[in-house]
Amino acid sequence: MGKILGIIGGGQLGMMLTEAAKKMPEHISKIIVLDPVQNCSASQVGAEQIVADFKDKKAIIELAKRSDIITYEIESGDSEVLKLVEKDAEINPSPETLKIIQDKFLQKSFLLKNNIPVTEFIQICSISDLKQGLIKFGYPSILKARRDAYDGRGNFKIDSEKQIQKAFDFFNGAEMMLEKFVPFKMEVSVIAARNTNGQIKTFPLVENIHEDNILRETIAPARISKNVAEYAEEIAKTTMNVLNGAGVFGIEMFVTENNQIVINEIAPRVHNSGHHTLQSSETSQFEQHLRAILGLELGNTTLLHPTIMYNILGSKIFEGEYKSIELSEQNVFLKMYGKKISKPLRKLGHFNLVGKQGETIDYLLKKLETIKDKVSINPA
Repeated sequence: MGKILGIIGGGQLGMMLTEAAKKMPEHISKIIVLDPVQNCSASQVGAEQIVADFKDKKAIIELAKRSDIITYEIESGDSEVLKLVEKDAEINPSPETLKIIQDKFLQKSFLLKNNIPVTEFIQICSISDLKQGLIKFGYPSILKARRDAYDGRGNFKIDSEKQIQKAFDFFNGAEMMLEKFVPFKMEVSVIAARNTNGQIKTFPLVENIHEDNILRETIAPARISKNVAEYAEEIAKTTMNVLNGAGVFGIEMFVTENNQIVINEIAPRVHNSGHHTLQSSETSQFEQHLRAILGLELGNTTLLHPTIMYNILGSKIFEGEYKSIELSEQNVFLKMYGKKISKPLRKLGHFNLVGKQGETIDYLLKKLETIKDKVSINPA
């Protein structure tokens, strides 16, 4: 009998984890997700759903009692409650790993302690701390919420002294940290996996292009030298070793002007920049995550085809139901997330543009320009 898998979070990542789990019936017999949105994305592809907030103690306890193993597609779960329910279900990544990563200050402190390169940072407890930090780091600097922030929503770039009070007030009393701005030539990421037996594998380095602090395109492989790519992958493997977490982790990095690598942030879960693996690789990041937490041999991570992933985001100018999206181009793979309502910059779907033999990334980027308009979000 396969195990019952519990997932905290039932959005698009939970949806694609569910789809991968359905292909492994000998290992996983049922999927249950905990998500506050009725009829969430994962429930639309066969997962049972507990409708509750990610941090709801009773709901987490119920999920643990009904599951053999628990994982997450969002790092908002209550790590203390998860620690309490480890007697009922195996949890991966572990609550200890989650606790380190979901607080960005603790995360950076942990990496620094383990001699892993990170951006310079300090804790901010008062506006006086912020002013002193800006004297130390200069302008621009990045003020960040320590918890519960993603897609740039918890960041404020401070460009001048005039913005100090506005930036401080923006976080409305939340715990904060300040980071020195890193002039970088490229944002990259490594999707890394570690199974419960300690086996580690990484997918090749990818290049990420953001719009409005949200990932818009991922280019696989990154347009960077082999030496820099290998260095980034080694840093990712070292990170996985010190974290001791089982599962897939998305490790976001900057490539500096002098080709140094610094880690920006880590996500203890499958990651948007790994969606290309659904078509570019023999093993998708979703299957790899399941293999990792189940203690199975990790799958092949070789990049079989150059691929560009393009996120389909909600229009900035309207909110509501939208016209359905269809694509019929050859070697273009569309994935919509079943979200009926568009909101500004909400992730509604993505497509992977896969290169055929001999097609380069430059060719695919030109082809991408001819497709973008076909996935624009318009009112129904």
